[in-house]
Amino acid sequence: MLKKKYSCVKVDQQKDGITWIIFNRPEKRNAMSPTFHAEMVEILDLLETDPDTKLVILTGEGVSFSAGQDLKVFFRETDGRPDLKAAAYNNSKWRNEKLWMYNKPTISMVNGFCVGGAFTQCICSDFAISADSAIFCLSEINWGILPGGMVSKMVSDLFNQRDAMFYACTGRTFNGKEAAKMGMVNYSVPKKDLRKETLKLAKELLEKNPNVLRGTKHAIRATQDMSWRAAADYLAAKGAEIKVRDAARGHDAYAEGIRQFIDEKAYRPVFSPYVGAADGMTTEKGGKPRASAARKRKASPKKRVGKKK
Repeated sequence: MLKKKYSCVKVDQQKDGITWIIFNRPEKRNAMSPTFHAEMVEILDLLETDPDTKLVILTGEGVSFSAGQDLKVFFRETDGRPDLKAAAYNNSKWRNEKLWMYNKPTISMVNGFCVGGAFTQCICSDFAISADSAIFCLSEINWGILPGGMVSKMVSDLFNQRDAMFYACTGRTFNGKEAAKMGMVNYSVPKKDLRKETLKLAKELLEKNPNVLRGTKHAIRATQDMSWRAAADYLAAKGAEIKVRDAARGHDAYAEGIRQFIDEKAYRPVFSPYVGAADGMTTEKGGKPRASAARKRKASPKKRVGKKK
């Protein structure tokens, strides 16, 4: 559990394995400062290896998800200070580097304004759900710069070319429903249902085998720009990696899933994961959960073998 308190970000760790990262500069509509970025780098590093965190949800305090970079402290106050500017830009890479290939599932819950550079953490999260009333905007064109960071590349990959060009060049706003149609978020819901629907998705993901889930999301990311031949090699290696990771906890996801489906008829893959996928459990005949081999070895005391007197 993280005990440190941060000035720009709140961390709320729940007992169910879900950790909330809450952008906490509501008086600035959660605009991102150099301190904010430094804190996010530290928090994501710590949570990635934290055994109590299984999944991360990012959202904003108050009426905004994030208003993008804080123009005053991120730009003006670093002018003429190349050391501060370099540090600020390096730390801001937590979004398109760390978050993009994070080892745990991530969800952006877009509760309000999502502007400019804030597109980055929304797009780089594995999943995103927004309020219907959320407001999205690439406002940079209106104050004389390109869309923040790698946003131009991200929206041209994610949107169709007409939509990317239109919103980047006009600076017009669009709401959560329109964001869902363009692929910016998975779906949008009435604001009153936003937290409930986000938690519903989070709990669904937590039912999956964590090694297979990690491998699958990494595979989707990594193979985007690969040739078919390179992707085939990568996916074969990724499949082998999952087997090694599962073996370390005395589990074989593939064998167990097939066994429960064919031999026991314990589940239907179209509707749910196999029994015990999330925690490395296998089943006895009839679908009753039993501990994995590794857990049995750990739980059973070793018998001492000695010569009879």
